[in-house]
Amino acid sequence: MNHSNKASITSLSWWKTATAYQIYPRSFFDSNQDGIGDIEGIIAKLDYLADLGIDLVWICPFYQSPNDDNGYDISDYQAIHPDFGSLEDVDRLICAAHGRGIRIIMDLVINHTSDEHPWFIESRQNKTSPKRDWYIWRDGCEPTSEKPTYDPNNWESIFHGSAWQYDVETAQYYLHLFSKKQPDLNWQNPEVKQALFSMIHWWLARGIDGFRVDAISHIQKQPNLPSLPNPKGDDYVSSFDYHMNVDGIEQHLYELRDQAFAPFDIVTVGEANGVDAKDALTWVAESTETDKGGVFNMIFQFEHMKLWAEEQNRDQFNLVEFKQILTRWQNALEGKGWNALYLENHDQARCINTFANVNHWYGSATALATCYFLMKGTPFIYQGQELGVINHQFMALDEFNDVSAKNLITKLQQQGQSDQSILALLNQVSRDHSRLPMPWNNRPFGGFSKVTPWIAVNPNYTEINVEQQQQDSNSILQFYKQLITLRKNNQSLITGRYQLLLENDTNIYAYQRISSDEIWTIITNLSDVEVQVDIENTQLGELVLDNQTPNNDNVRLDFMATKIAPAYAAYVFVTKH
Repeated sequence: MNHSNKASITSLSWWKTATAYQIYPRSFFDSNQDGIGDIEGIIAKLDYLADLGIDLVWICPFYQSPNDDNGYDISDYQAIHPDFGSLEDVDRLICAAHGRGIRIIMDLVINHTSDEHPWFIESRQNKTSPKRDWYIWRDGCEPTSEKPTYDPNNWESIFHGSAWQYDVETAQYYLHLFSKKQPDLNWQNPEVKQALFSMIHWWLARGIDGFRVDAISHIQKQPNLPSLPNPKGDDYVSSFDYHMNVDGIEQHLYELRDQAFAPFDIVTVGEANGVDAKDALTWVAESTETDKGGVFNMIFQFEHMKLWAEEQNRDQFNLVEFKQILTRWQNALEGKGWNALYLENHDQARCINTFANVNHWYGSATALATCYFLMKGTPFIYQGQELGVINHQFMALDEFNDVSAKNLITKLQQQGQSDQSILALLNQVSRDHSRLPMPWNNRPFGGFSKVTPWIAVNPNYTEINVEQQQQDSNSILQFYKQLITLRKNNQSLITGRYQLLLENDTNIYAYQRISSDEIWTIITNLSDVEVQVDIENTQLGELVLDNQTPNNDNVRLDFMATKIAPAYAAYVFVTKH
C-alpha cells in the first residue's frame, strides 16, 4: 500500500511538515583540528543531515562569549566567537543549507547577557550610567529570619547559590537567574527591548529562518522582587515562582511578536519552562482574521522533562504520568496551536537513560523514537539521538564542564553529601552527557577531531557511530530515516487528530492519529518486560513499521495472534476508513 499524499501537504506551513535537528556546535564536528566544533564543521555535515531527511536545523549559540555557560553568556550579539569561525562563515552556512532545502534557526538569548557585554560594562560603571537601568540593580539590606543574608532577597539562582552578585564598584547587587556572569536584562526598560529588536532584525536581514528563544519565560519578575517564604531558614530559596511565567509577561511577549517577529516569514520556538497546557494558547495560538494569536509558532514545554530538577530521583519513570502530560498538550493545542516534540536537548541527559533501559539499547532508542515522533507537532532530534547515544560514566567530579554541575557540586558538598553520591547523581542527570562530541566513526575521538577535544569523548564511540550505522540497514539511524520518511509522506501523520489509548496502562504508550480517510495506531512498550496489549485487531490494519526482527514478514501476524509486545517493542499500523 502506498501511503503517500504529498500534494496536499504542501498547503501546510513549512515548519509543520519539517523534521528538525538540534546542533551543539562546540561538539558537532571540528573542521580545523583545534578540538572544538565549528561552523565549517556544520557545513561539512550538511549532506549527512539532508540524507537523514532534516528540513530545519536549530544551532546553539556561536556568538562572541566568554563561555562561562558555553555560549549562553553573550558578550556581542553581532559577532561570532573565533572558536566557531566568522560572520562570513555563517553566511556561507545559511547559503549552503538553503541550497539543500534546509532552513537554519539560531538560539536567541535575550533574558540575559554576559557580564562582559558592553551594555553591562557601561551599566556597572556608576549608578547614574545611562545603561544602569538596562539591568536589575538593588541595594543590599539587613538579614531577617526569612532572608539570612545581606542580599536584596532570598532568591536562589537556577544554577544554585544566590541569584544576586555584589558589585564592589557601586556597592549594589545585580540579579542573575543563571550564572553570576549572566546578568538579567531589565525588560521593563523600553530601550532594552528596542535594542534587542534591532539586533533581531539585523540577523533576519542576513537570511536566517527564525529563532529558538532561550529562557523567555523568565523575562518578567515578580513586582518589587520580594523574598519567598523560607520555613527552613535556608540562605537561598528556589525562586521559580517569582520569575517563571509571571503575570504581566504577556505585554513583553506581544511586543516581541509584533515588533521583532511579525514583519518576517520565519519560525519561532520559545523555550517556555513553567508554561503548562492551560496557559499554552497565550504562547502558541494560531492567528485568525480577528486575533493575532500567540507569540511563537511552537514552544518547548518542560512538564515531561522536569528541567532543572537535578535533585529529584529519576530512577522511577512514571509512564502513566508521562502519557497524561503529553496528551494534555496534544489536546490543548488541537486545532488551535502546534506542539514542538522532543525527548532530548543540550540541557538534558540522554533519553535512553532517562526514560528507558540501556540494556535494551536498540529497542529503547527505536521505541522512544516511534512514540514521540508520530505525535502531532514538529519533531526535534538532538545530535546523536538518531544513533542511540547514551550517557557517559564520568569517573570524578572534576571531569564535569557545565557551570550548573560545578555549582551543584559545591552546594551538595556544603550540605555534607559525599563525592560518591554527587557523582552518582550527576552521572544520571548532568547536562554534560548531551554535550560530548558527536561520534562520526570508530577512529580516535570518534572522528570528531584529530586532536583531544574540549571535553571527554564517550568511549563507546567504537560501537555507536554514524559510519557504522550508515552501513547497517537495521541500525537505529536507519530506523530514524524510516520514521522521517513515513511522516513526510503521509499528511494524516501531520494533521491527524491525536487520541490516547490505554491511558492507565503502566507499560504501553498507545495512541492513534485520526484523519478523514485513515487511522494510524502507534503502539510502544516502554518497559523492559513482555506485556499483553489490550487492543482489538479490528483497530489495527496494516503494519507499516516496527522495530522487531528485521525483515521478518511474520511480525504482524505474530502480534495479531498473541497481542504480546516484547520489551521496548514498537508497532505502527494504518487502516483506511
